[in-house]
Amino acid sequence: MASPQTYGVTPPISTNLPTKREELVTGTLMVELKKQNTFESEEEARTRELVLGRVAGLVKKFVHQVCLQRGLSEAAAAAAGGKIFTFGSYRLGVHGPGSDIDTLCVVPKHVAREDFFLVFEPMLREFEGVTEVSGVPEAYVPIIKVKISGIPIDFLFARLALATIPEDLELRDDNLLRNLDERCVRSLGGSRVTDEILRLVPNVAVFRDSLRCIKLWAQRRAIYSNVNGFLGGVAWSMLVARICQLYPSAVAGGIISRFFTIMHQWNWPQPVLLKQIEEGPLNVRVWNPKLYPSDRAHRMPIITPAYPAMCSTHNVTKSTQLIMTQECKRAAGIVDKIVVGTGEWSELFAKHDFFYKYRYYLQIIASTANSELQLKWAGTVESRIRQLVMKLELVDSIDVAHPFVKGFDRTYHCASPDEVNAVARGEVPEAVNKRKKEDIEGQEGGGTVYATSFFIGLEIQPKKAGAVGPRKLDISYPTTEFTKMVKMWDHFDDDRMGIVVRHIKSTVLPDYLFENDDRQPRAALKRTKSGKVNTKNDTPNKKRRSSLAPSSELQSPQLQNSKVDGTGTTPMSTPIIEIPKQTLPSYAGMTKSPTGLKSPAALPFSENTAVSTGRVS
Repeated sequence: MASPQTYGVTPPISTNLPTKREELVTGTLMVELKKQNTFESEEEARTRELVLGRVAGLVKKFVHQVCLQRGLSEAAAAAAGGKIFTFGSYRLGVHGPGSDIDTLCVVPKHVAREDFFLVFEPMLREFEGVTEVSGVPEAYVPIIKVKISGIPIDFLFARLALATIPEDLELRDDNLLRNLDERCVRSLGGSRVTDEILRLVPNVAVFRDSLRCIKLWAQRRAIYSNVNGFLGGVAWSMLVARICQLYPSAVAGGIISRFFTIMHQWNWPQPVLLKQIEEGPLNVRVWNPKLYPSDRAHRMPIITPAYPAMCSTHNVTKSTQLIMTQECKRAAGIVDKIVVGTGEWSELFAKHDFFYKYRYYLQIIASTANSELQLKWAGTVESRIRQLVMKLELVDSIDVAHPFVKGFDRTYHCASPDEVNAVARGEVPEAVNKRKKEDIEGQEGGGTVYATSFFIGLEIQPKKAGAVGPRKLDISYPTTEFTKMVKMWDHFDDDRMGIVVRHIKSTVLPDYLFENDDRQPRAALKRTKSGKVNTKNDTPNKKRRSSLAPSSELQSPQLQNSKVDGTGTTPMSTPIIEIPKQTLPSYAGMTKSPTGLKSPAALPFSENTAVSTGRVS
């Protein structure tokens, strides 16, 4: 009798069949996932299939047209083919309503990358049902973003060294990577990794149900973001796949329970592998901590299973690793209660408490006077936030620098230069916050300002027992270096782009952060002079005052020890936070459209970090 197939790099921990209780828990999980609206409707699913079918035909038409332009015969052009491959959440089967479809266009050697943008992009613009088209040819992974019949699609391009692309082509063969440029290898990587994950799990249906749960949990807890140092979709899917390998007979409820129990105790930096790392036909770097010092520095290595093997989590920092570990531990406790019948799945998916969690935050504000320029400038700043986090982690008094996973876009209509500068500093007057565009038409000296704010929560070490006098927390170096870095962008213009870093107390966080939030602020723990935690007093967010009016506290470059917090008490352990003074742009040519700008997506993955100048007031 043949032995059962083994998945992964080690034998399974258990092959036991699921218990009745685990099957019951799995049923309640699926009910909750449907209630949480994680599944698309049948109508949307049919629309996606129809759109992909039409797109497949368009790609063949594109290849045919280019081949004729290259001088090929009609027969050769017709035989050249062209094929699309989906990957990411859609290919894994865990996409939800409104999710985009990651789609790879594979073409023969007669078609150049330039044709993708010069020929295929215009064809998309004329395609029936298309409402949005945005090509980014200079991106690290060149991409065209479109929306067809309401379905968002991200197109990547890969040119193979083949004369024709057969209908039955599969991308698993490593030899297909021969004679390709690096961008094509990167474009093929997403599809190859996704397909390999599906091949390496013992039960695809169980994997999909489990991953859908983990994905929703990570998004709700604000730990789903590769660019900000957490895990992205590929990394989370590989973690779930590894647990499925270790428990090949389990159902989704059992996988979820074991996932959190194992992951909050995982012995990092021991890597997570779905298969042994393989060598291949290319002269390219494969993840190897014994050979490369930078690979040894990875804190939570989760290695892609397709050649060439790479670390999908090189962005993880000390702080984000700690936060994800804490979240896994919290989740393990909740799921344990669910398994024994004393908890509900809805508790697992409770919204994050980021804006209630800390007393002090950094606010990074990227601003311009042009909406198109703002998209690129804010994206550039966001891609460098992780670098600021790592520099803050080196400050002795900071235990955790916790970045939030997204920025907040705001549009303000200012009637004067003073209002423009106030908005750029994050001090938005109430009049500006309520003003509409038509209210400033015809007025000189003002204009519309587009601002995107990013937030980092700071966990500061408690004041040592017996220490006398105010403490100083000097973060001038991290913020200055961050500013220099962000201003190194090729198209940075001091007169048109603003970047401000300021520290802000929880009591004066902007009101828009709490919109649609019906949860009560959680009481924070206050430390007394002796360093002991006072659990009876101090809820810094309970009396959060309006953040719309400029305050003298916010304008000060230091947070003085004598100031009164939102509860009307004087926190004796409040540190003085120092940040260098920063200048603001004049927004010269506020209405001019930017030209020749590189997209932030052009930044290599290893450079996903942001820079800023400004004071923390």
